[in-house]
Amino acid sequence: MIRQIKKNSISIIKMNKWIKYLIIVTLIGLIGAFLGYKFVYNKPHVNYEKAKPDYEVTADALFAEYSNFKQEAQKKYNGKVIKVTGILSKIENTSEFTIAVFALAEGMFGDEGIRATLLPAYALSIVEFEGKEITLKGYCTGYNDSDVILLKCSIIK
Repeated sequence: MIRQIKKNSISIIKMNKWIKYLIIVTLIGLIGAFLGYKFVYNKPHVNYEKAKPDYEVTADALFAEYSNFKQEAQKKYNGKVIKVTGILSKIENTSEFTIAVFALAEGMFGDEGIRATLLPAYALSIVEFEGKEITLKGYCTGYNDSDVILLKCSIIK
């Protein structure tokens, strides 16, 4: 009987160690999840409208750089805020976006150049600039072998 009581008390002590480890691991996991939410997921978004441009370039020069020196241009411009000045060729509207197009070359599938997706606040006011010189500021995501893509663009007056 005494042996059985000793065995039970030893197994309870061992069980308590596992419960302690489980509680510690759970607490570490909860703290990690909280920190991940606070500093990664809940991070404030960049306001591209107010962001200072990393580069100021003409539409012709930007397109020529990507067309002729794609690797170097990607390293230089991708992920940066760029201010682009050029003649606005046309405006494309979808159900969700308004895209300003600087057509700088004729490709196999149509116009090639720079396509700039506008912020909603600028979607209506872009119409007055069609065929005229305009300066846009936006976030460069790269080159798809026909167009340089800018997102979250605003009109600079």
